[in-house]
Amino acid sequence: MATPTTTASNFKFSVTPNLPSRLPHVGTTIFSTMSALAQKHGAVNLGQGFPDFDCDPALIEAVHAAMREGHNQYPLMSGVPALREAVAAKLQTLYRASYQPDSEITITAGATQAIFTALLASVHAGDEVIILEPCYDSYAPNIELAGGVAVRVPLTAGTFRPDFERIAAAITPRTRAIVINTPHNPSATVWTEAEMLQLAALLRDTPILLISDEVYEHMVFDGAQHHSVARYPELAARSFIVSSFGKTYHVTGWKVGYVAAPAALTREFRKVHQYNVFTVNTPMQLGLARYMADAAPYLQLPDFYQAKRERFRAGLSQTGLKLLPCEGTYFQCADIAEVERFARSGLRGDLAFCEWLTSELGVAAIPMSAFSTGPALKDAARQTVVRFCFAKKEVTLAQALSQLQEL
Repeated sequence: MATPTTTASNFKFSVTPNLPSRLPHVGTTIFSTMSALAQKHGAVNLGQGFPDFDCDPALIEAVHAAMREGHNQYPLMSGVPALREAVAAKLQTLYRASYQPDSEITITAGATQAIFTALLASVHAGDEVIILEPCYDSYAPNIELAGGVAVRVPLTAGTFRPDFERIAAAITPRTRAIVINTPHNPSATVWTEAEMLQLAALLRDTPILLISDEVYEHMVFDGAQHHSVARYPELAARSFIVSSFGKTYHVTGWKVGYVAAPAALTREFRKVHQYNVFTVNTPMQLGLARYMADAAPYLQLPDFYQAKRERFRAGLSQTGLKLLPCEGTYFQCADIAEVERFARSGLRGDLAFCEWLTSELGVAAIPMSAFSTGPALKDAARQTVVRFCFAKKEVTLAQALSQLQEL
């Protein structure tokens, strides 16, 4: 007689385990929800922020070469020296910022891990961390997991620019850090030099740390500059600067990023990094280091994505959507308030619009309200704004635009 199979789902406990949630208010992300809806309806997915085109074959070959050469075991905890040296050289060339590869550059398992590790290294129970909403959806949960309190400060309504009066008002003796993001996801705004100087003045007489999310650093348009925190010594001295090879080289699935920070901050960062990740896969690090010897791939990104932006905006202008400025990133936001066909549906709100757009017109987008947990801003954003990703093949964008003409 066969022995019955016991699985976790049918095992009966004498005492039921209790697992209180560390994130009781967190469910499935809007990105997973909208991607599943897009798949269900066979829609063009302009929701999640990743390319649907391939990276440079030379980058793939560089990784293959590292594998064939036997570089398949653990690298140093802080990252392959050649890649840290390449990052330091780039920061020096682009921003005139001097970082020591051995003590001030750490390779991470993507930018999200880098941000989380910086918060874990910095934040103690009860510390406050200012975030500027709408923002990338990992910030607030990361702060909560670190034992801190997320203090939500809304960006300026309509323009999504930093409101320094509100930021200043949010600072208390318990403020440990502030998280900024430029170029900004989701709004596609880019901080100016004046805003960076204003931030420096605001933080000057405080011990507040700065976590600067700069993963779209190479996607700034119309001849403008990316004003990295690294350009400003006063800010750099208190900052963890985060960037992403995945965003820069069209390989988001590789999950490789880096953090640049002063040695004292890096020491604390690495204490956490060594226990939550330890290190990042070797052949991809070596492949990236070799590929970075040529700066052209990231120097041409502004023109590459600006051309996509122009074609996409030209097509969207023929719809009922009102386009918001797109200064950087590969996102385009639009106001849905004047879309008459949606208004006639009887539905309301940006989430309802995105669900309707996916099922009715076969194009998936992301509601701006997904990037905010502050009630007032969330309510305001929910009414009107959605985000599209234009990091797609020309045929993908053409198909999406054709279907969006029905608006």
